[in-house]
Amino acid sequence: MASDLAYRRVLLKLSGEALAAPGSFGIDDDRLAQFAREIVDVHGLGVEVAVVVGGGNIFRGGSGNTHGIERATADYMGMLATIMNALALQAAVEHLGVQTRVLSALEIKEVSEPYIRRRATRHLEKGRVVLFAAGTGNPFFTTDTAASLRAIEIGAEVLIKATRVDGVYDSDPEVNPAAKKFAELTYLDVLSQKLKVMDSTAISLCMDNDLPVLVYNLLVPGNLTRVARGEPIGTMVRGGAS
Repeated sequence: MASDLAYRRVLLKLSGEALAAPGSFGIDDDRLAQFAREIVDVHGLGVEVAVVVGGGNIFRGGSGNTHGIERATADYMGMLATIMNALALQAAVEHLGVQTRVLSALEIKEVSEPYIRRRATRHLEKGRVVLFAAGTGNPFFTTDTAASLRAIEIGAEVLIKATRVDGVYDSDPEVNPAAKKFAELTYLDVLSQKLKVMDSTAISLCMDNDLPVLVYNLLVPGNLTRVARGEPIGTMVRGGAS
């Protein structure tokens, strides 16, 4: 690994909505190609990259109630949506010449491997990008929680949360131009102030296992590489005083 890199192994949490065009649903070809290129560029530096992708661009579990679908069933539908996104991202990354593996918490052996922790780490050691799909495989858990869990299981040094803004703010910067950005926060800051970083289960899991979370803007080309090099962008969430 290059000496100027800050991390050896990372887990990137990418929302399903990020794959859709603004105000739309489904998968936007340009967005998909952009994120694939970002992943390939970081991988090319020598970083081992794992990805957890959401499914909100296709179906979000929590929205099932509006259709009369019970929560557990809706959550499983959301898990299936993440598999579709993972397969699309797999194709885009492999189109750029990097081998990938999709590991799913729901067994669909025709298109993915079952999630096995030791298999996942072995794929990373062999230089493959690993895409985790289907969340944790359980209803009532978000893909943010799945990202925290998988990052801890594979020994990632940081969980990188991709968002549409350049860090964590005290209010929505897309609504409030005077919103204050935080350069660094503690896990307890996030929980006590109810900041919209990740859900409380995901943050608590990171806190209990001392896994730092870096929130950055995924829409700026090259930002993921800047994160890997340790440049001061986004907001870092970890233990200690803020």
